[in-house]
Amino acid sequence: MPGWSEEIRDRLIQTNEQFRRLAEQHATFDAELIRLSQKPYLTKQDQLREVELKKRKLRVKDEMERILRDYGRGAESAAAR
Repeated sequence: MPGWSEEIRDRLIQTNEQFRRLAEQHATFDAELIRLSQKPYLTKQDQLREVELKKRKLRVKDEMERILRDYGRGAESAAAR
């Protein structure tokens, strides 16, 4: 996810169960997409699976971004005090 430091992502993976679960899902979807892309030919079922995985991966990424934004807002609020 662009714009967020590895340190913040790593911290959230260690401390936030929802973020960790989403990161694992994102990696799983990515691995399956890579596997599909290495096939010489995609069946109709493979093509449908690819579209489904891309949509799911994007939804997971959006949710991870939301958590990162919320985390960033919390850090900014704490620094302003």
